[in-house]
Amino acid sequence: MERKIRNKIHTYIKDLYSLRVSKEKFICGKTRINYAGRVYDEKEIFNLVDASLDFWLTAGRYAGEFEEKMAKFLGVKSCLLTNSGSSANLLAISALTSPLLKDRQLQAGDEVVTTACGFPTTLNPILQNKLVPVFIDVEMGTYNIRAELIEKAITKETKAIFISHTLGNPVDIDLILRIAKKHKLWFIEDNCDALGSKYKGQYTGTFGDISTCSFYPPHHITMGEGGAVLTDNPLLRRIIMSFRDWGRDCWCESGHDNTCKKRFSQKFGDLPYGYDHKYIYSHIGYNLRVTDMQAAVGCAQLEKLPGFIKARKKNFAFFMKHFRKYDKYLILPEAAVGSGPSWFGFPILVKEGAPFTRNDIVNYLEANKIATRMLFGGNLTKQPAYKNAKYRIFGDLKNTDLVMNNLFWIGVYPGLNHLMLGYMKDTFKGFFSKI
Repeated sequence: MERKIRNKIHTYIKDLYSLRVSKEKFICGKTRINYAGRVYDEKEIFNLVDASLDFWLTAGRYAGEFEEKMAKFLGVKSCLLTNSGSSANLLAISALTSPLLKDRQLQAGDEVVTTACGFPTTLNPILQNKLVPVFIDVEMGTYNIRAELIEKAITKETKAIFISHTLGNPVDIDLILRIAKKHKLWFIEDNCDALGSKYKGQYTGTFGDISTCSFYPPHHITMGEGGAVLTDNPLLRRIIMSFRDWGRDCWCESGHDNTCKKRFSQKFGDLPYGYDHKYIYSHIGYNLRVTDMQAAVGCAQLEKLPGFIKARKKNFAFFMKHFRKYDKYLILPEAAVGSGPSWFGFPILVKEGAPFTRNDIVNYLEANKIATRMLFGGNLTKQPAYKNAKYRIFGDLKNTDLVMNNLFWIGVYPGLNHLMLGYMKDTFKGFFSKI
C-alpha cells in the first residue's frame, strides 16, 4: 500500500514538473541570464519528497548512497558529506590540527601556502585555526597560484599548501606534489569549483591528502546546501568524521550503537573506566552534518554529472570561439597544461590601455540582462574582514591586483541553451561595435 501511494506521488511530481517547464520561456533582452544555477528535473524533486516521507531527518540511506557513489566516481576511498563547501574546507584544515597526527599536527603559528585571489572560505579556516596564510601571486590566463614560487616561499614554519583550482582550471599539480613531498607538507585541494576537471587524465580532488567539494546551487551539482570532504587516508577520514560529528571519538552511524564492541570497556582521559564511548570527545569539533533530504537531491544530481561536465565544456568552447576576435582588448582564459577543465565560469580580463574599463562592459552586460561576477573576493588582503589578520606575502601580488581591478566572468553552466548563448554572443558584439 505504501509503495502504491509513493508511486502516485511520483506521478503527481512528474506532472507538476512538466507544468512548470511548459511555462518557462526565454525572451532575449527580457529574461535574465544567470551566471549559474540549479539544473534539475522531476527526479530531484521525487528523491527529495521520498526522503521526507521516510522522515529520517539526519543523514541516512541517501547520504550513504551519495558518499559511496561520489567516492567511486572520483576514484577515492572515502567521501564524507557535510553541510556546505565552506564547512568542508573548515573540516579539512581543522583535521590537520589533530593530535592524532603526532609530529605532523599543525600548531598555532604554522604557515599554510595559499593565494589572496579567490573565495574567502579557502582562507578563513587557516585563520580560524590560528595558522598563518602565506600569499603567493597568481599567473595570468589561468589565474592559479604561481606554483614555481611556492618552494621559494617555504620556511621552517611552513606545513601545508591549500589552494583551489580557479574556476575549474587545475593548478600545476605535478610541481606542487613534488614540493609537498620534498618538504613533507600537507596538500589540500579546494575542488569546490572544479568537480569533474582532470589533470593528466585524473580527476582533480584526488591528488591531495584531503580535498573538498561544494554543492551550493551554482556549483557543478547541487543539494541546495552541502559539501564533501574526500581522502584516501583512513586516519584522516576518522579525524574528519570526528570534527564533523561534535568532536566525538565514536564512529557509529546514526541509529547504531557499539560498532567497536567496546562501548563500556575503555578508559579515556580522566573519565571513569567504562564511560560510554558514544560520549567521548577526542577533538573540539562541530555539528556539520548533512540531512538525508539534501543527500537525496545530490544522488539524482550525481547521475547527471557527466552530462553537466560535457555541457560546461561545450559552452566554454562556444565563448572561446566567438570571443577570440576581441583579444586586442581582452585576455581570454587558458587551460592549464595537461588539463581538461570542467569549467565553472568563463573569465575575461580587460587589458590595461583598452578604450573601456571593466565597469563599462560589466554595466553593459548587466543592463542587457546578462549576469556577471568578479573573481570572488579579488585581493583578499584588501577586504575589510582581514584588516587585522596575520599573514605573510611572498613577493608581490601584482597579478592579483590586476584581477581585482580588471577581471570578470560569465557563466557556462548547463542551464544555458542555444538561444541564451546566441544572445550573449550578440550582446558582446553590440558592445564592441561601439568601440
